[in-house]
Amino acid sequence: MRRRLVAAGRILAFCAAWACSAQAAEKPPIKIGAIFAVTGPAAFLGAPEANTAQMLVDKLNAAGGVNGHPLQLIVKDSGGSPEKAVAFAKQLIESDRVLAIIGPSTSGETMQIKALCEEERMLLVSCAAAEVIVNPVARYVFKTPQKDSQAVEWIYKTMRQKGIKKIGIVSSNDGFGAAGKKQLETSAPAFEIEIVANEVYDKAATDLTDILSKIKASGAEAVINWSIVPAQSIVPKNMKQLGMDVPLFQSHGFGNLKYVEAAGKAAEGILFPCGRLLIAESLPDDHPQKQLLLEYKSDYEKRFNDAASTFGGHAYDALMLVVKAVEKAGSIEREAVRDALENLKGFVGTAGVFNFSPADHNGLGLDSFEMLTVKDGKFVACKNADR
Repeated sequence: MRRRLVAAGRILAFCAAWACSAQAAEKPPIKIGAIFAVTGPAAFLGAPEANTAQMLVDKLNAAGGVNGHPLQLIVKDSGGSPEKAVAFAKQLIESDRVLAIIGPSTSGETMQIKALCEEERMLLVSCAAAEVIVNPVARYVFKTPQKDSQAVEWIYKTMRQKGIKKIGIVSSNDGFGAAGKKQLETSAPAFEIEIVANEVYDKAATDLTDILSKIKASGAEAVINWSIVPAQSIVPKNMKQLGMDVPLFQSHGFGNLKYVEAAGKAAEGILFPCGRLLIAESLPDDHPQKQLLLEYKSDYEKRFNDAASTFGGHAYDALMLVVKAVEKAGSIEREAVRDALENLKGFVGTAGVFNFSPADHNGLGLDSFEMLTVKDGKFVACKNADR
């Protein structure tokens, strides 16, 4: 009799455990769409973003998912095309019925789908940098890279420290270049900086000696380039060829060692504002981001045998912000998740510590930047800018 009771107890325990696991397994997946430029001219952005997002999803699912829900990542490769980004966004909204979209990789793509996501009440967490993505605030649109205006402020503060008063600007004719150009023009008077030359070039240009010759003739004491690839590497090489011995500043889109490798020795001395991922090892041990940054770098580099970049970091932040919002909301209803994200505080990400509000859908302050330079082919912090 006793043996029968024990056996019956075991059967009941097994059934209860099975029922619990079956119930957990029945929880629907959380579908997250991703639009990244995995291929094409902006692949330096999109490839590490796609890698990072998949790595995170695998890690989270191995640990049981999010509130018991498995994550399902649906990646669309836009190739950097705004038209493809729009088509993919419609697909993710109408056919895949995702909870949220992370990406796109570029500002031009993001601006093309911003109104669509707002109209469809689709949560969008962009991995692109232009400030116009979140200014003015759109209810369903957020972004993870730091603001253009903050990057410009860091550059101009550094110039003030160096006594630079006359500058030449070169920028690409895409969404990111146009947004940066506008911020540079708007902020210059406050720092008593005169723009003596201001040139725009085709984003696919492979030689910029013509416009840089104009900058050289203008008497500019420094050059600012605002673009993504390929110009970030072409500008320093062309400046070297022209014998331009003035400082070159780049935007916060320069945070990838591949750009340095492409520019070679011409990259030495380039100055640019950036998050701390690229200098994680040199941060003090008590810095709130250090542990996270080192862990992300280690995980990424072990899995993909490639250096981590700030761009992959933007995807890390975008995905984890959606995850944290789901956890905070205790729900996979989009409105509840949106509300939770808009009020999320103190989230430590790769770009900084995020503090969102109804008035701020970027959530990062000026202190999320460091001024970096290239020395011996590597990124190092420089302390020329006052904070």
